[in-house]
Amino acid sequence: MPRNTVKLVSAEGYEFIIDYKAACVSNTIRNMLSSQGSFTETELGEVKFPEITTPILEKTIQYFYYKLRYQNSTTKNIPEFKVEPQIALELLMAANFLDS
Repeated sequence: MPRNTVKLVSAEGYEFIIDYKAACVSNTIRNMLSSQGSFTETELGEVKFPEITTPILEKTIQYFYYKLRYQNSTTKNIPEFKVEPQIALELLMAANFLDS
C-alpha cells in the first residue's frame, strides 16, 4: 500500500508528519524510505535525524514544500525562499546531507 505521509524526527525528538511527496524532494530520504529489506525507515515510514536540530529540520521541510510547489512553475513571479543569515550555514549542511 502506498504511503501518504512520513514522520521526520529531529535531534530533540520533535516529530514532523509530512506528505510522502514532500519528503521525497530529498534523495536521501527517498532512498531511506524505498530501500529493500526490513529497515525501520521503510517499515515505519519514520526517519530520525540525530544531527539535525528542530529549527533546521523545520526550515528544510518548508523548502521541500516550496520546491514541490514551484519546481515546474511557468510563472516568472516565483517568490524567494528566505533563509535567516544566522541559520544559513547549518541549513546548508543539512541540505547537503539530505541531497535536496
